Amino acid sequence: MTSTLRSLQFFTLGTWVGSILYFSVVVAPGAFRMLANANEAADMISYSLGRLHIAGIALGLAYLLATLLLGRSAGVLGRPASLLVFLMIALTWISQFHVVARMHLLRLESGSIFATPPDTPIRVAFDRLHTFSVWIEGVVAISGVAALYLTARAAKSVPATTPAPE
Repeated sequence: MTSTLRSLQFFTLGTWVGSILYFSVVVAPGAFRMLANANEAADMISYSLGRLHIAGIALGLAYLLATLLLGRSAGVLGRPASLLVFLMIALTWISQFHVVARMHLLRLESGSIFATPPDTPIRVAFDRLHTFSVWIEGVVAISGVAALYLTARAAKSVPATTPAPE
């Protein structure tokens, strides 16, 4: 059971961090290169990011559940790796349900955010939120890498199985 829970910890964090990197390096730039116009690219990115955020929150909760079952005490949720995962979940929640939601409303209000002059209040607000969104995603990714490292270090210090009694 211990190795299964440890595997679940690594799977959840690895999948979440890997998905953020894939989205940032492949999906977002590819959407702007491959789709017919910037509005279609923004729709694709918004859709993908929304799915990434929901998956990330679910993966973070699965990590915390595996950690709780592995540690057999709520105290393990106060350790640094768990606290980083709580931070990741909170930031992802804020990004999805506040920042990205507001960006979506600004896009709808503008008709085309990309055709809106950069010095107009709506475009300034959108660009500020976009910068904040990118910053949040970066903090989540870095926190995920740190949580992976701390989880690996903790796994190394505790044997995966207990020896059988003689």
